[in-house]
Amino acid sequence: MDEKLQQLLELVDSEESFVRFIEGLSQDWYDSEAKEIEAPSSPYGRGHNGWENGTIGGFLESAAAWAVASKKDTEFYKKPENPWRCAAEIIYMGKIYE
Repeated sequence: MDEKLQQLLELVDSEESFVRFIEGLSQDWYDSEAKEIEAPSSPYGRGHNGWENGTIGGFLESAAAWAVASKKDTEFYKKPENPWRCAAEIIYMGKIYE
C-alpha cells in the first residue's frame, strides 16, 4: 500500500479523517489510471498502485464481500472498534480484495 494512503487509513478516527482517507484513495485511483494510460498493466494481475478492481461495480462488490468475510476477528485481522476506521478499512479493501 502506498505509504501516504496507509498513513491516512491509520489516522481514521472521525468523520473528518474518514473523508481525508476517501480523498486519498480517490487520488490513488486517478494516479493509477494515469499510469495505466502510459503503461498498461497485465490483465492477469493487479493494476498500478495495487488496484485489483478497476470498475465501481467490482470495487463495491469486493468491499462488500470483504466486509462479510471479516465480520469476526481472526488470527490475521482484528476488527477496529472505531466505526469510522472500520468503514475506511472496508472501503480500502474494495481496492485490493478479489
